[in-house]
Amino acid sequence: MFTILALLSLVYGLEGADVVLSCSLIEEGGGMGGMMGGAMFKRTPSTLVFRDLVGNDGLSPELVTPYNPPETPNADDLIFELTLPSIQVPNADLLLHADCNEQEVVCEISRYVPRGAELDSLPAHFIGSVQLEGGGISLTLVLQTLQSETTQSDTHPLMQSKLNLPLSQSGTLQTEVVFVVFSRVPSIVAPIGGDVLLDCGFRQKNSVPGQDVALEWRIQHRGNGRKILDMKARETEADVGQDLFVDREGTSAEADLLVRDGNASLTLKRLKVTDEGTYICTVGSGEFQTQQIVQLHITQPPRITLSEEKLTFQDTTPQKLSCHCHRYYPLDVQVEWFSQAPSEEEPVSLSKESSLSSHRQHSDGTYSLSSHLTLQPHKHPPGTVITCRVSHATLETPSDATLTVDKPEPETAFWTIVLMLAISVVFLYQAFRGAEN
Repeated sequence: MFTILALLSLVYGLEGADVVLSCSLIEEGGGMGGMMGGAMFKRTPSTLVFRDLVGNDGLSPELVTPYNPPETPNADDLIFELTLPSIQVPNADLLLHADCNEQEVVCEISRYVPRGAELDSLPAHFIGSVQLEGGGISLTLVLQTLQSETTQSDTHPLMQSKLNLPLSQSGTLQTEVVFVVFSRVPSIVAPIGGDVLLDCGFRQKNSVPGQDVALEWRIQHRGNGRKILDMKARETEADVGQDLFVDREGTSAEADLLVRDGNASLTLKRLKVTDEGTYICTVGSGEFQTQQIVQLHITQPPRITLSEEKLTFQDTTPQKLSCHCHRYYPLDVQVEWFSQAPSEEEPVSLSKESSLSSHRQHSDGTYSLSSHLTLQPHKHPPGTVITCRVSHATLETPSDATLTVDKPEPETAFWTIVLMLAISVVFLYQAFRGAEN
């Protein structure tokens, strides 16, 4: 999906590594609309070239190829050449290694209108979404067009046919990043009752001292959404002031980190099942506002118990054994049964002979379930190991609960009668001796 390229100093006179992404230009839904859009939006293939994204220290020249613009500029080509003059993108090196890690990069671009600007005003703005699937960095970039060198000369510039914007001599649309909202952990898993930090941050070129920074966090889950934090922060001569609204106990963001370091992360304490969902971090500063999405998955592993601590067949009567899975989340759980007699080298599956109860949901949102198995004495001699194996999303490997069939206890009724008779004889003998005396 994308190519790693290095910018060679002998060719361009720069030192750094470039990343070239295959993107889609979304023609409808200007501003925030249209990003990650579905089939209702028309998509046009485009290219996004990150210039000097990271330093090339440690990159082997044999593993990279210099980026070469088209030999003949084409007005129909959509090549966004992007520079980051004063903005450092955290974890940008992950994009360099995505191909080696077999990770797909999703890239989309659409028009963007800053606050107070007109749709066709210059410089033009675009918003780009770059997501590294399977974990890693997620970026939402505001791109601003630069004045092309051809527009500064007497030469009439080549105009991009779809956007009607001047292209550089190499046929690219030159832009720079003026605002970016990012998440270094766009998907996170956390346990019930624990605390979590939802990572979100922003960078801005030429921010104005004392300017308000607006931060909003919303949660969406199963069609419902609500605002859980709304903050407006500003740096004054003495400290950092803020206006704050919070709609969830144990929720916080740091105003001083927001305005001074661009840290818009959200802390959630004492997590519940109802905290699971899609969190939208929206940051606004000056004329720019954009957002980043963080997925929060709540989990709790099952506690597994058997209904019996030991199993003994006294006669030919079958016995029922239950395997209980207590208070787990999310819902899906798999229960398997196995039996291995002393004479068998491999366990035998008994899952087809078992039955499942319905899921029981508790007040805290977790679930419980039981699996039942009826065991026949002639199939499970003493020494047989019975295993209940449970698989769940929270378990790296399946968890087992086992017991071993014991030998039947010896018959005690006969010896009990013998003992009672012996006691009776002794008692009568003593009584008879006493009567004679």
